[in-house]
Amino acid sequence: MRLKKLVLILAAVLVAASLAACSSAGQPSEGQSSGGSQKQEEPEKQPQEQAEDEKLTEEAKDQQVAPEAGGGGAAENEGNELEPAEDTTLKLTVPKMAEIKDDEIPTGKGTDEALFRDYAAVRLPYTGFPWQEEANIYIAGHRIGYPGTNSDLAFYDLEDLVNGDEIFLEDAEGRQYTYEVFNKKIVEPTDLSVLKRVEGKNIVTLQTCTLPDYADRVVYQAELKDIKT
Repeated sequence: MRLKKLVLILAAVLVAASLAACSSAGQPSEGQSSGGSQKQEEPEKQPQEQAEDEKLTEEAKDQQVAPEAGGGGAAENEGNELEPAEDTTLKLTVPKMAEIKDDEIPTGKGTDEALFRDYAAVRLPYTGFPWQEEANIYIAGHRIGYPGTNSDLAFYDLEDLVNGDEIFLEDAEGRQYTYEVFNKKIVEPTDLSVLKRVEGKNIVTLQTCTLPDYADRVVYQAELKDIKT
């Protein structure tokens, strides 16, 4: 009986340690960089920490990050307020998020593993652009990501955002767009309603997976408030 109790106590301690490691994984190391370039080299981790990172990354790889593409909306250049940029690549900055500063955001399907590994986030095809009068710019990124790449913990602290926080986009023409967060949702992966446009508004949507199971999607929406050309 004593041996059985000891085994149960040890199991509980291991579970608590695992959860603690997961919750602290998003804290950047001193000198760690963000944005378009790869992160600076971090201090060598202990074997237990390395095993935990590998476990989380393997679990994340098995989950589709986002819907394959947007759909059901208007053509991508319909209803422009500004002239479209010739290059559709965007840059994303979120002051509240440690790893998102001037990060290059390409366009690709939610099943494109290479893009989601090499970039902090990806804009889904057939969703909007910031220069449109009415649009939903849908951008998704990994919560955990791949160590040593720009996706590493990219959207780990997305849930630190609150209403009124700012999100910045920049297009290839150098135009800067300021958005303010107004809504948060947690939805199932099959819920495509978050891809829809909001009538009369230009919004950006940021999405990542829930922790610790990656089962659902965390979605933040922000409305365009200012444009600097």
